[in-house]
Amino acid sequence: MPSGLRHFLDAIKFEHTVFALPFAYIAMVLAADGWPGWRIALWVTLAMAGARTLAMSVNRLADRFIDAANPRTAGRHLPTGLLTPTQVGLAAAASAALLLFSAWMLNPLCLALSPLAAVFLIGYSYTKRFTWLSHWILGFTDGIAAAGGWIAVRGSFDAPVFVLWFALTVWIAGFDLIYACQDVAFDRATGLHSVPARFGVKTALDLAKLCHLLTIVAFAALGWMMGLGLAYWAGVIVVGGLFVYEHSLVSPRDLSRLDLAFFNVNGYISVILFVAVLAGRYV
Repeated sequence: MPSGLRHFLDAIKFEHTVFALPFAYIAMVLAADGWPGWRIALWVTLAMAGARTLAMSVNRLADRFIDAANPRTAGRHLPTGLLTPTQVGLAAAASAALLLFSAWMLNPLCLALSPLAAVFLIGYSYTKRFTWLSHWILGFTDGIAAAGGWIAVRGSFDAPVFVLWFALTVWIAGFDLIYACQDVAFDRATGLHSVPARFGVKTALDLAKLCHLLTIVAFAALGWMMGLGLAYWAGVIVVGGLFVYEHSLVSPRDLSRLDLAFFNVNGYISVILFVAVLAGRYV
């Protein structure tokens, strides 16, 4: 792989698309009451790739000076010169074009709403400059994945997708609250807004637990609304256990295992839920 492309994919953590992409597929399967067809699956996948690449490219551009000042992030690609702002800006523009084109290929509602989605994808990176609600804004933005997968099939909004969107909002917000605990001192020193910086690490971790409890409640409501089978409920129980494990890894006095909690466990959760929905629908 060319070094520039390798650096870019590493900079935007492309592999973390696993957090949201399975939920777009979950929404597709539920909306279609089965497999929606390869055409829809292809364009949803490309739209998701474009959306997340746009969001992360803008995030890296918007935060490049903040990253350079933060010892934890000073080694990222833009602060160190491995990538240039022009390169990342061009990637953001290409990703936006891919998102819009994919939405156009899906249906008129997807196309009409794609600019609004882009506003959230671009804008959420700036919210920590003025509000500690940024964690939930990030969750809401990631939840657009579920909405997009649903309307790609139905061409309309229906009640179950709002439940899935809520589940994504509180799930992502919960682990972002945990992740933000790393930067309390830096955020306070530079005037950035986050729950840990404003209210302390203990409050942030307690709110993360509440968010993940609400996530399980939302998954249960989705299973009830969609009439999913026992295999789905087994998956929800496993996810609940992973949430308990995730929160056991961190405490206000010890954040040393935070990376394990943030990356590994949450990657498993999204894949397990996707498999559980498929099993709950077909078994």
